[in-house]
Amino acid sequence: MPLKLVIGNKAYSSWSFRPWILLAHFKIPFEEVVIPLNHDHTRASILKYSPTGKVPCLVDGPLKIWETLAICEYIAEVRPAKAIWPRSKSARAMARVVASEMHAGFSALRSQCPMNMRRAPKPPAQPLTAATLDDVARLEALFADMRRRFGKSGPFLFGRFCAADAMFAPVINRLHVYAVPVNPATRAYMDAMMALPAWKAWEKDAAEEPWRIAHYEAA
Repeated sequence: MPLKLVIGNKAYSSWSFRPWILLAHFKIPFEEVVIPLNHDHTRASILKYSPTGKVPCLVDGPLKIWETLAICEYIAEVRPAKAIWPRSKSARAMARVVASEMHAGFSALRSQCPMNMRRAPKPPAQPLTAATLDDVARLEALFADMRRRFGKSGPFLFGRFCAADAMFAPVINRLHVYAVPVNPATRAYMDAMMALPAWKAWEKDAAEEPWRIAHYEAA
C-alpha cells in the first residue's frame, strides 16, 4: 500500500508543499489527497485524517503523521536508501538545525508574504516591514553559511537536494513572487530550487486549481 499524503491547495498551502516536494523529488510513490482550504467542510474533511484539523498529514496504513518535520523524519526512516538527509553526520546535524529554524521562525515574512504559487512576481501590497527584512537577511545569511560549508557538491544547501531544502521551498516562493531583493548567491539557490521537476509539477497543478482565497490574493 503506497503512502498517502493529505494536503491543502497547492497554490497556498506552504506546509503541504514541503513533504510533497520531498516525496516527489525522490520519486517515492504516494497517493495525494487534496482538501480545499477555507471551505465550510474543510476542517471536517481534514479531521478524517489528522487530529489537529490541519494539513499535511502522512498516512501509512494505520499510522498517521500530522507534523511536517516528523513526516520528513518518517520518510527518511522508511526509505533509508534515499538521501532524505545528508549522509555526513555533521551536515545531517546542521540540516536538521536549519530545518527546525525554518519550522519555528521567519514569522514576519510568512505573515506579510503568504505563499501563492500563482502570483505574478511583484512587490507586496505594503512595503516590507523591518521585521520582514530582518527575516530576509537571516535567510540569506543561513543560505550562504550552509552553501559555503556543505554545498560544494551541488546547487542546494547541502550540495544535493534534501529535506532541509524542502523545508525552505515555500520561502523560496515568497522571495520570488514578492520580488524581494536578494543577492546573486541567494538568487542562484532560488533558481536551482525552482528548476526542479517536482517544483514545476506542483506549480503546474497550482495553476490549474479552481479555488481562490482572498487573503492570499490581496497580499
